[in-house]
Amino acid sequence: MFFLRIFAYLKRCDMQFKDIVGQRDVINRLTEIIDNGRVSHAQLFLGATAEGSLQLALAYLQYLCCEHRLHHDGGDLRADSCGECPSCKKLAQLMHPDLHLIFPNATTPKVSSTSVWSGDFMPEFREFVLQHNALGTIDDWYATMGTENKQGMIRENDAAHIVGDLALKSYEGGWKMMVIWMAEKMNTAAANELLKTLEEPTPGTLILLVAESDERLLPTIRSRVQTVRLRAENGERRAENKDEYAQLLVEWLRLLFKLKMKELSAQVDKLSNLGREQQKQFLGYALGVMRDCFLHGAAGLPVEIGSGDQKFDAMFPQMVTANNIELINTALNEALFALERNANTKIALMQLSFSMSKALKKR
Repeated sequence: MFFLRIFAYLKRCDMQFKDIVGQRDVINRLTEIIDNGRVSHAQLFLGATAEGSLQLALAYLQYLCCEHRLHHDGGDLRADSCGECPSCKKLAQLMHPDLHLIFPNATTPKVSSTSVWSGDFMPEFREFVLQHNALGTIDDWYATMGTENKQGMIRENDAAHIVGDLALKSYEGGWKMMVIWMAEKMNTAAANELLKTLEEPTPGTLILLVAESDERLLPTIRSRVQTVRLRAENGERRAENKDEYAQLLVEWLRLLFKLKMKELSAQVDKLSNLGREQQKQFLGYALGVMRDCFLHGAAGLPVEIGSGDQKFDAMFPQMVTANNIELINTALNEALFALERNANTKIALMQLSFSMSKALKKR
């Protein structure tokens, strides 16, 4: 633990806007808002961590607290933090006394208390963020935390610390800053406990929720935050994932029509070998394809399956109709929910396969 603290002091993250790939329109809008004194006390930075959502949130805080902000006359970046003042250096090391961090956590062999919360893993989380330059995925974090395939969550214990920390006075007389990474991992009890703080914060409080999807955030949370939506800049990485998921999806769909148990079981094993977050991304991708197939038939909108087989790409969209789209959506969402709740992966995916096979035959 001692060495983790030393590491955090020595290592710095690239917390300036200039170090973020793309997002220039978003960044310029954020700096203008700060310069004009129109900072909203509760904001949601929405976008994939790998696209820079956490990186952008931290750079935003560094600019907000910077003592010598830089303003540029030309170029695609209008302003940035100086990176050299005491505040910038503390934030770049994630060691600013008024910066509080909350993130998904779970019991591990080292931390088995029923009152587990983010603070039990703070040195490890700081190291994780610094090591990955705030671009590490949730799977990377679970591996660092050592959850042994458990899914992390933000619980009531975390919410109680959020409320308590933000009720205190600022150490340095400026902003009290709370970053909640992967905010969609909040359970209902934690989210409900935060509602009053989000609606009636103490003066000088800034709460940044960072999430990859807002669909699993309570509507009451979404209605109380100002959303900053990142653009998908990393096209090459996204295309790579899309191609991988497209191939897996087509392999799986073909087997759903045949229902040959040996082959289907092997395909489920293949999907089970993906990381838990990749499994959820795959199911999310499948949901999007099913929606596009339905809209293709209902409104004539184009759809791309990506199988490489023109016959299959032309045939499959006809299998998703008004008669089964609801069953398909329910099956995929129930599987997503099961994975979120640490269900046995193979059982959840096999059950999904049976439900999807049945739904597709009701076209």
